[in-house]
Amino acid sequence: MKVTFPHMGNLYIPLRALFENLGLTVIVPPKSSKRTLTLGTRNSPEFACLPLKVNVGNFIEAFELGADAVVMAGGVGPCRFGYYGEVEREILEDLGYNFEMFIIEPPQGRFREVLHELGRLVGRVTASQVIHAVRIAWEKLSSVEALERLAAKVRARELQKGSVTKALAQALKDIDKAETLGEIRTARLDGLSTISGVPQREDYTPLRVGIVGEIYVVLEPFVNLDVERELGEMGVEVERSIYLGDWIGLHVIKDMLRFGRGSLKRVKRLASPYLQHFVGGHGIESVGHSVEYARKGFDGVVHLAPFTCMPEIVAESILPRVSKDLDIPIMSLIFDEHSADTGVVTRLEAFVDLISRRRSRLGNLGKDTGDVSYAGLYRR
Repeated sequence: MKVTFPHMGNLYIPLRALFENLGLTVIVPPKSSKRTLTLGTRNSPEFACLPLKVNVGNFIEAFELGADAVVMAGGVGPCRFGYYGEVEREILEDLGYNFEMFIIEPPQGRFREVLHELGRLVGRVTASQVIHAVRIAWEKLSSVEALERLAAKVRARELQKGSVTKALAQALKDIDKAETLGEIRTARLDGLSTISGVPQREDYTPLRVGIVGEIYVVLEPFVNLDVERELGEMGVEVERSIYLGDWIGLHVIKDMLRFGRGSLKRVKRLASPYLQHFVGGHGIESVGHSVEYARKGFDGVVHLAPFTCMPEIVAESILPRVSKDLDIPIMSLIFDEHSADTGVVTRLEAFVDLISRRRSRLGNLGKDTGDVSYAGLYRR
């Protein structure tokens, strides 16, 4: 069995490690590209949202490389994501592909059901093999995200555009190649050291912008047209509201073990003056995190969503009120297969100019976010 999965940011690094250490052959699709999008758009319903179309393109390209099994996440609630797996299965079968699909639904306390589906995928494996695979995958995931967080901080201060992006790309390759916990930790420390060592502007206090929105569009740079990098190279320090490790810890591990979900309760509490009910996806989180960024003194918020995404449409309709009440500029960017780099960059430049003038007008030089070394990011 040759297993594949859709791209979502750098998720392929821990997923490849997880499945390979469980004895599976992994086919990672080519990085999402215009060809991926063309294949997905051509073979998907026109009204489907952008993530589904890119997923279909990922799977077709993986089948071209020999994949014969697909792993896809499921979902619950008003968001259409819960239907993706079945819709994608039907599309791919209609195209004549012969494959097996494994849809991993959110646990919601149903630990046995999750184990059953995973068992169907990986077959007979020992408990020690599972523990080892999960440890390796989790170490890679946490390392990737430590590198991404530091890169977002340093990129805003780099003297030469592209230096941080280049250092990050090499560090991610090293994490991907590492096979043992020791090798992963060494690659992580080396990567953090290299990124923090990039020549930086002295006495520069960057603008700070929070990114909120639907998880796939926030995490996948091809889909959001590399908004995080573009802002960073404009001298803006970016903080994402969603990191995959945080999401897995909250929605998978704590759900399976029936732990509390304190951080989600906090976000809901922040959103409660504006939105009290679950609307699916990350709608309520988009509102809550926007409130949080305003209270933290951020200069602005960028809201990202796929076209026709109902949860984010709800959030988008509420965010102008958040912006007015808390005096923070918020810009929504909606993406579909027709979105183009030039239009997005133009809007980002205008937004950065707006928040820069606002900071100057208010006489608020802000507070630098501090030491950009890797101290504290490397978990021993």
